[in-house]
Amino acid sequence: IIEDHITKFGFSTVRQFCGHGIGSVFHTTPNIHHYRNNENSGKMDVGHTFTIEPMICEGSAKSITWPDDWTATTIDGKRSAQFEHTLLITPDGVEALTGKIETSKLQFWEQDSEVHKGFWLGTSKAAKEREAEINRKVLEG
Repeated sequence: IIEDHITKFGFSTVRQFCGHGIGSVFHTTPNIHHYRNNENSGKMDVGHTFTIEPMICEGSAKSITWPDDWTATTIDGKRSAQFEHTLLITPDGVEALTGKIETSKLQFWEQDSEVHKGFWLGTSKAAKEREAEINRKVLEG
């Protein structure tokens, strides 16, 4: 759970936003919460596709939406970051459909991470093999 990781470092996550299923409808079930909750969202099966897209904040997790009905910021105006990944459940794990490719720029947080150095492409055998090949090239130069 994202909230369990970030709160140790003094950050918060906006609860008004969540990840979601991907299907024939733009935002569909299940809702993917980035915070601990008691909601039973069901079980993911092979072929299910969903997003994770937390908004991680330095200060307040309370958000406001601008008049354009799209832009969101925190009520205290402190820095926040939002990102989205689309994930696919495979027979042996998960694959990041928004993963990096060989020509992608390695960001400083990917280079310096103590959690996972380099690009993360998923947990399936195929994703781990692609990840190892790409990371050999980008990390060893």
